[in-house]
Amino acid sequence: MSDGFDRAPGAGRGRSRGLGRGGGGPEGGGFPNGAGPAERPRHQPPPQPKAPGVLQPPPLRQPRTAPPPGAQCEVPAGPQRPPRPGALPDQTRPLRAPSSSQDKIPQNSEPAMAKPQVVVAPVLMSKLSANAPEFYPSGYSSNYTESYEDGCEDYPTLSEYVQDFLNHLTEQPGSFETEIEQFAETLNGWVTTDDALQELVELIYQQATSIPNFSYMGARLCNYLSHHLTISPQSGNFRQLLLQRCRTEYEVKDQAAKGDEVTRKRFHAFVLFLGELYLNLEIKGTNGQVTRADILQVGLRELLNALFSNPVDDNLICAVKLLKLTGSVLEDAWKEKGKTDMEEIIQRIENVVLDANCSRDVKQMLLKLVELRSSNWGRVHATSTYREATPENDPNYFMNEPTFYTSDGVPFTAADPDYQEKYQELLEREDFFPDYEENGTDLSGAGDPYLDDIDDEMDPEIEEAYEKFCLESERKRKQ
Repeated sequence: MSDGFDRAPGAGRGRSRGLGRGGGGPEGGGFPNGAGPAERPRHQPPPQPKAPGVLQPPPLRQPRTAPPPGAQCEVPAGPQRPPRPGALPDQTRPLRAPSSSQDKIPQNSEPAMAKPQVVVAPVLMSKLSANAPEFYPSGYSSNYTESYEDGCEDYPTLSEYVQDFLNHLTEQPGSFETEIEQFAETLNGWVTTDDALQELVELIYQQATSIPNFSYMGARLCNYLSHHLTISPQSGNFRQLLLQRCRTEYEVKDQAAKGDEVTRKRFHAFVLFLGELYLNLEIKGTNGQVTRADILQVGLRELLNALFSNPVDDNLICAVKLLKLTGSVLEDAWKEKGKTDMEEIIQRIENVVLDANCSRDVKQMLLKLVELRSSNWGRVHATSTYREATPENDPNYFMNEPTFYTSDGVPFTAADPDYQEKYQELLEREDFFPDYEENGTDLSGAGDPYLDDIDDEMDPEIEEAYEKFCLESERKRKQ
């Protein structure tokens, strides 16, 4: 018994490894029932040789075959998550291989052996396809330009096509330049009758007078269509029908200015649209000269009279907007004809400010308008040109003139009384830039490699340009 305690731990195991089957005894114990190393239980892996000081984990091996589609797997409920580092083996359930599989998965494998067995393959069940239609989020509208590339094939009637385009210009006025040509070409193929042309004019007029922000864009659209629509029926072309439609509203101007609030609001929209038409509608003469419609100029004068004849606040505000928009152009046109219509309008405004029972804010607007007109409608006068300047009226006339030097080194400019004689003497010299001498020594003499490389002669082109400059300066000074 004492012998057993005197033996070092594991000494009997080391000696018993060399014994055969049943070779165990009291001295070579370590295997019960005399079992040797060859009779180890099959579920225990054989011991691996260990290098001293190095911990070698068991080698990993990928599964040779993936589980077939029909194989049953024990997958925990909920979304799959990758195994956490250091997770216990029983936290991940390995897949059950079919009974026909030849590779047996050991039950008591280590965590490193269990991790490669977990197969998460949700991608195999994906329904994504390269042939799927394009996805558009809610509220997304495709580019409007694409809808007009095919013309009007998708629109059953002319009114729907035109109204859709007008709404688009209202929302995106910047697309006018890129889409107006296609729109006009489509109309040329669709508008072929008098009724269709009349319907087109009415749609544009209603859009321009019902939406305040569309008055300018509507005037531009009318100007473009008046020059590019090819249809010209006996009842009148596009511009003539448009002016006839405006005349219908113009004839009831006095009743509209005295009407209720809704009627006045519609009338004010018409007035501002007519002002935009006067500025943007171009009429080409027989000689190719572009002019404005004189009939609109007369109409605007009468509309101003109707507004000032009923000096309520909204009528006066509309008159101020119209004069700010067209005042400078109207005054220039009236002055060319020798008329004093603008003076009469300003006088009428001053009378309204003194006598009318309008609000204080409206009176301030009218006074600001009079002040704007006194400053030439905010236009800046052009400054005097260089040719108009003279030494008598411009103290800085000689400020930018060059300075010359005589042969004695005396400076002189164009402001000197004897400038003409000195400058003529300078021109008569053989060389414009002679070699400079200092204390009688020629600085450009031989022996100086840097100065020897300097070309004393001017380039012919530069010399010619310089002479022209001098002559031009002399000519301007004599003027």
